[in-house]
Amino acid sequence: MDLSFSGLSSGFDWKTFVNSVMATENAPITAIKKQEATNSNKNSALGSLQVLITTLQQAATAMAAPSLFAGRQVSSTTTNSTWSPLADTGTASGNYQIAVSQLASAASLNGTAGLGLTMNASDTVSNLTVATLPIATPVSAGTFTVNGHQVTIASTDSLDQVFAAIATATGNTVTATYDHLADKVTLASTGGEIVLGAANDSSNFLAAFKLANNGGTSITSSSTLGVINPSATIANARLKAPITAVDGSGNGSFAINGVNISYNVNTDSLASIMTSINQSTAGVTASYDAANDRMSLTNNVTGDLGVSISETAGGLLGAMGLSSGTTLTHGTNAQFTVNGGPVRTSTSNSLSSSDLGVTGLSVAIASQDTQTLVVSGNTGAMNTAINNFISSYNDVQSFLDSATSISSSGGTVSAAVLADNRDVQAWGATLRSTVFGAIPGMTGTIKRLTDLGIDFTPGTSQLAITDVTKLSSALTNKASEVAALFQTNTTGLAYQLSTYTAKLLTQNTQAQTTLTQNNKSLDTQIADIQRRLDQQRALMTASFIAMETANSKMQSQMAALNSAFNSSSSSSSSNTSVSTPKS
Repeated sequence: MDLSFSGLSSGFDWKTFVNSVMATENAPITAIKKQEATNSNKNSALGSLQVLITTLQQAATAMAAPSLFAGRQVSSTTTNSTWSPLADTGTASGNYQIAVSQLASAASLNGTAGLGLTMNASDTVSNLTVATLPIATPVSAGTFTVNGHQVTIASTDSLDQVFAAIATATGNTVTATYDHLADKVTLASTGGEIVLGAANDSSNFLAAFKLANNGGTSITSSSTLGVINPSATIANARLKAPITAVDGSGNGSFAINGVNISYNVNTDSLASIMTSINQSTAGVTASYDAANDRMSLTNNVTGDLGVSISETAGGLLGAMGLSSGTTLTHGTNAQFTVNGGPVRTSTSNSLSSSDLGVTGLSVAIASQDTQTLVVSGNTGAMNTAINNFISSYNDVQSFLDSATSISSSGGTVSAAVLADNRDVQAWGATLRSTVFGAIPGMTGTIKRLTDLGIDFTPGTSQLAITDVTKLSSALTNKASEVAALFQTNTTGLAYQLSTYTAKLLTQNTQAQTTLTQNNKSLDTQIADIQRRLDQQRALMTASFIAMETANSKMQSQMAALNSAFNSSSSSSSSNTSVSTPKS
């Protein structure tokens, strides 16, 4: 028999009795857990408050930034101006009229045109295919129109086949020929005026060969056709001029602005040489104009500066048309006046404060124009900082009002989570007196927030901008006084708030630490009480099980006695019932 089942022998539900006793004895644990929950709620509230105070501290720190009230904004009075003005902190406010009579430009050394060999070495062009023509513009397959007739060409066609297609399409009234000496193609008509092209042409053949409708019976390419191949090695680049100033392995060199550039005609291409020039410290950009088959070197900086080159005769620069017969397009310096003063010059279009003669003011000019730059306090940044300060201050006060409130309804008093924390209650009052009071030592007309049009909303602890015009006027005309109000060392409002909020954050952290430690102590108390209760339950359970065991034994003994007694009684009864002999 399992006597751990309640009342199995005794009939007494002792387990229910034990649970009832334990529930009564558990009351201290319930009370302690309630206290823990209260502490946790306070801790959570203090954590939320810490975030809000931190935000207020950051807003106060932003108000103390030296550049806030000394910062400047600058704009042009010209609508959609392409100029880019900047004004540093402390730049004198005012209007600056800048009249630009000349923009700065970069000097450029333009080489001779026609660097490449002719398109073909003879007048016969059966050896040239459309896809590989050595001309400036690649020819696309498709159709083009001559005298209203479409001519169809493929990339695999030879130039001779294209000429034949023109004749066929026009009934042999228009023929095409190539002159290798002039390096040009000519279209000739025996049937009157030649009309070239149509709106639906899909091939650029006519444009690529520089053939335009001139209204006559003969049309010739407007300039030579053959060009160099920048992608091929220098030895195979189709340069017209030979390169002789190299050693037996094809190595040579030249200098631009004193910077040496080496090359090998057998391994380098003109494209790679241009890259080497552009990546060097020569300060120029090399480029190739395929339309004119010409190289050029352009200074990377503007201004009236030259470009110097040097190499041995017969070198690569000569073959590139850059050593003789060149044209130097002189750079120009920017010319301008400030507020009608004398003409100033700059090698750059980015005019610095020293160029302008105005401390802290600079502007990148992009047009020959007269514009007025207006420098003023950065009221946008000031307004943003002030609004952030007001908002963060109000958030702290709203939370304090809510978390420390005590209310009564229907005779029932309700207290908020931090209502019993007198320190926290005092924080709000100190913050209010700090922002409301006058700042000592102020000599101007701005001594407190109300002088800026900032005050408390009646009946609340909330700050608000009550006079927008007053605030705007103060920020625009008295920025230095506003700066003194917030930024004066030790007494300025931003300094006071930064110091006080730092103190609050320390106290807040200490309060949270105390609550956390209290809960740890309460957890220990709960564990101790629970351990005693578990022991008490175990003792009571053991006692009742012992009782059930004893009771079971008694019941067993009683059953044995009853059985024995009943058996003896039956035997006696049997003996006394024997018949008496008759007399």
